[in-house]
Amino acid sequence: QVQLMESGGDLVQAGGSLRLTCTVSGLPFDEYAMGWFRQAPGKGREGVACITWGAHNSDYTDSVKGRFTISRDNAKNTTYLQMNDLKPEDTAVYICAAGAVCVFANADEEYDYWGQGTQVTVSS
Repeated sequence: QVQLMESGGDLVQAGGSLRLTCTVSGLPFDEYAMGWFRQAPGKGREGVACITWGAHNSDYTDSVKGRFTISRDNAKNTTYLQMNDLKPEDTAVYICAAGAVCVFANADEEYDYWGQGTQVTVSS
């Protein structure tokens, strides 16, 4: 059974930092690209960051470039999202996903497995 388990979400003040962790089991982790998505109340799901299976390439949505960093440790079946200089507009449920390619478009088709999410709340 494939499981993606996110952790690290919290309430933080604007300007603060958090590191999200997604631990994966039940699949060959080093064969999958990993993505982080987020969904804020009343809004659609948004791709935030993704990384290829070998960590050779990554991509970010414009609003987080320079503030967020995605990484992975294939030996630990884990991907991370380091979030710095957090803003109230970053408030959302953050969800990790595993798929064949590092993309944001057509995520439901491109990613095979999804976690349940972890809540990040940034206060002003």
